[in-house]
Amino acid sequence: MADAKSVKRLRLTELSHCAGCAAKLKAGDLSKILGGLKSTRGPQALVGFNTNDDAAVYRLAPGLAVVETVDFFPPVVDDPFQFGAIAAANALSDIYAMGAKPLFALNLVGFPDGLPLSVLSKILAGGQSKAEEAGIPILGGHSIRDPEPKYGLAVTGVVHPKKVLTNAGAKPGDVLLLTKPLGTGIATTAIKRGLASKQLQKRVIAVMTTLNRAAGEVFASGRFKVNALTDVTGYGLLGHLLEMMTGAKTRAAIDLERIPLIAEVPSLAEAGVVPGGTRSNLAHVQKKVRFPKGLPEAIQWVLADAQTNGGLLASVPASDALKALKALDKAGVDAALIGEVRAGRPAIEVIG
Repeated sequence: MADAKSVKRLRLTELSHCAGCAAKLKAGDLSKILGGLKSTRGPQALVGFNTNDDAAVYRLAPGLAVVETVDFFPPVVDDPFQFGAIAAANALSDIYAMGAKPLFALNLVGFPDGLPLSVLSKILAGGQSKAEEAGIPILGGHSIRDPEPKYGLAVTGVVHPKKVLTNAGAKPGDVLLLTKPLGTGIATTAIKRGLASKQLQKRVIAVMTTLNRAAGEVFASGRFKVNALTDVTGYGLLGHLLEMMTGAKTRAAIDLERIPLIAEVPSLAEAGVVPGGTRSNLAHVQKKVRFPKGLPEAIQWVLADAQTNGGLLASVPASDALKALKALDKAGVDAALIGEVRAGRPAIEVIG
């Protein structure tokens, strides 16, 4: 075990090969793998992996469906408690993105032999803090020895079968709402490289530790129509939006000036502080995204940036946009209207 001095000097991000949700398999590789698997889902299985949705949904009774998700990753920040909180908040997000309510969770842990157990205790305490904020218990879990620390949750939730919100129902004439700024992948890469200012570290940690509960509950409230919903995580805004458009067989137009960004992130991207997951995200979507002529590649990276516990992305009828924004604001969610859904083959046009 490490001694007290080495524990004090410990930087968790030095033990991770990549940060947070940037650790996901490449979208193209995953599509090839899943495409070769035979689907055995029956009539009770309402949502599987066919539409790249955020969680599985299985009907138990006419008025009750269970929602199941799992998410874990290596450290995105150096503080163990904050890492645990971020990972737990990120896992819970998939439940909110389906319009569901979480019930309980299980811990998932990978931990190196050489680290003091006090570090793991702090990681689990961080996860527990977010579970308590979400109003659910953590009832157990599973752990393995792993040279690279990893943490996350398997979360079980419930939803009425007729109130499931998927990423595949967007309609032409909808507007697109985003509930958090972009840039956590680039910012956490800057943290890993020791290039992030204290102000940026504070801001990005606040974004990543904020539960999507308030936004999820507003979208699931039934006060206005929501045609599609997803959360923006490892495949970035462009990747998750393209999945949404592919599922609905529609196209999107997004306004660059309306998309909220974390301060300092564009300049970091210009300096080449970009995670590998973000670069592969851009390469994956590039053929179906039209950028303004002369748009710097750094801004393209920001739009494709691999997010950790990013915001919810909703497609709502234009007639309900003002009602939705007011409801989100009242719930303390600073949402932005970033674009619209149009008829046409699945693609994205960036305007600005």
